[in-house]
Amino acid sequence: MDYSAAQSGFRQQHNMRLRNSSVDGPDGGQLFDDTSAAGPANQGVYRNQQAGPQAAGPPGQSFLSDPMSNLAMVYGSSLATQGREMVDKNLDRFIPISKLKYYFAVDTVYVGKKLGILVFPYMHKNWEVSYQQDTPVAPRFDVNAPDLYIPTMAFITYILVAGLALGTQNRFSPELLGVQASSALVWLIMEVLAVLLSLYLVTVNTDLTTIDLVAFSGYKYVGMIIGIIAGLLFGRLAYYLSMLWFCGAIFVFMIRTLRLKLLSEAAAEGKLVRGTRNQLRMYLTMSIAAAQPVFMYWLTYHLIR
Repeated sequence: MDYSAAQSGFRQQHNMRLRNSSVDGPDGGQLFDDTSAAGPANQGVYRNQQAGPQAAGPPGQSFLSDPMSNLAMVYGSSLATQGREMVDKNLDRFIPISKLKYYFAVDTVYVGKKLGILVFPYMHKNWEVSYQQDTPVAPRFDVNAPDLYIPTMAFITYILVAGLALGTQNRFSPELLGVQASSALVWLIMEVLAVLLSLYLVTVNTDLTTIDLVAFSGYKYVGMIIGIIAGLLFGRLAYYLSMLWFCGAIFVFMIRTLRLKLLSEAAAEGKLVRGTRNQLRMYLTMSIAAAQPVFMYWLTYHLIR
């Protein structure tokens, strides 16, 4: 009796376990998990993991956001600024950049008027340089002010015209053109140095600077260019006639320009002033003016045949 009851109870428990297993089987008792429902969520997590480094930004951006890197950039920029200022100061000591800007402050009107004075100096009356608060005005406001634009362009054009002349005579070569350019530059430097030495020996108190002397010495290349072109187009006679005119023009131009710089005020106005020092200044002015035609002929005669 008890045995049958215990057996029936065991069967009931066994059936209940089977029912529970059949009910729980699809959910909790599966051998493999169903990932179809969780797929989009997992894909979203994977995408977020991939997008994480990109959302954090590039390495440079994170580097710039670092306070130490910002401090290093500020320190580096300050060092660069100090280095640039040091270079500008040392460069201005040997090459006065600020002064060179003054000599290139020209315009088209100034260039046209200046070339007219170099060709026809006999028609020009007022040769005094204008000043504003003890400072000479820019060349574009005063045609009597010296400049470096015309001498520089004239020197370059002279080299090109010399190469053209050598080419028409079948004598052109890069080496010969280099010799022509270097010789013209050397003669210009020697001329300026000779004038500076003469001013020192005569002890002339003048406001002429080295750049002024370079500018005045470079104006003769305008006449040299026209003389060479005239000789190439019309022959040797045209060369001599044009050179004769421009040699006289540059002589008058230099006399009337330098007398206001080298002579005393009374002598510059044409009054007779006695004195050894004033005579030396006059001889120096005449010598500088007379040297211009000599250099003009020396640097051009071999280009015309």
